[in-house]
Amino acid sequence: MSWVRENLFSSWGNTLTSCFIGFVLAWALVPFVDWAVISADWGGSKRTDCNSGGACWVYVIQRFDQFMYGFYPVSERWRVDVVGILLVVALTLFFWPRVSARLALLCWALALFFCWFLLTGGVLALPYVETRLWGGMMLTVVLTVGGLVLAFPVAILLALGRRSSLPLVRISCTAFIELWRGVPLITVLFMASVMLPLFLPDGAGVDKLLRALIGVSLFAGAYLAEVIRGGLQAILRGQYEAAAALGLGYWKTMTYVIMPQALRHVIPGLLNTIIALFKDTTLVLIIGMFDFLGIIQASLNDQEWLGLAAEGYVFAALIYWSICYSLSRLSIKVEQHSGVHRV
Repeated sequence: MSWVRENLFSSWGNTLTSCFIGFVLAWALVPFVDWAVISADWGGSKRTDCNSGGACWVYVIQRFDQFMYGFYPVSERWRVDVVGILLVVALTLFFWPRVSARLALLCWALALFFCWFLLTGGVLALPYVETRLWGGMMLTVVLTVGGLVLAFPVAILLALGRRSSLPLVRISCTAFIELWRGVPLITVLFMASVMLPLFLPDGAGVDKLLRALIGVSLFAGAYLAEVIRGGLQAILRGQYEAAAALGLGYWKTMTYVIMPQALRHVIPGLLNTIIALFKDTTLVLIIGMFDFLGIIQASLNDQEWLGLAAEGYVFAALIYWSICYSLSRLSIKVEQHSGVHRV
């Protein structure tokens, strides 16, 4: 009660503001909770089982597997589950304090290599699964993780190149960054999917998912490069001089002295770009790939489930918010572990 009096009702202005916000929340939340929880239908298998007037979560329950796996063969979905477990383990090792950076990077490289071949198959008696069958949350995670893994080295090289003393390197990196930052991602995906095959020789082709992954990686790399460059500019000149006094060359100075400090300073900016990329993967629908949101939109055209757009989009919003909020909390943990304290 003391906290309430001090923070919500400490003055007439705060009291009126708190009452107004409380009224708006009650006006909006009470009907929503009644629609989404109290009057909602949770059991059944058909549209006719939804007759209470509330949300029809039967639709989400019946389509849940498709939302997660897309059109991946049902008998092979265990491979997607194994990939998810491997990524969680690799992410845990990456942020585990007692695990060295080299070992964490090695685990990530092995996990990603194994995950790709596990998903595609065609080796070790695993049936081959075409990438056109990938979809749902699985495709969203593949595009996000794959795009970040490919974009991060590109971003570091671009950030270093834009600060280079060599004019040709600096101008080239600057032109690359400004070009990709000045073009919408939807244009990049359209060019990679539709226009690129027109310039390839007859009979030559590149998988659509791979083309989209390369386009997403280059696009994200340009944005990450500017974030990393901001961290590099925050490093004091004395750090470079201290590294030179120890006899370290340029690459050792960047690897062991400058870059770790620069990345620590820009953790919030990096997270912001990662979240933006995670949500921007929904644009792959324009090139005929059904990610998590795309496959929800496609399922709404099913004659059996017409008119349930609200349930689908509420479910999508809840999933996206949960993942983005989890990433935000993870970022705070990383900041605390790295010594970056919030003010």
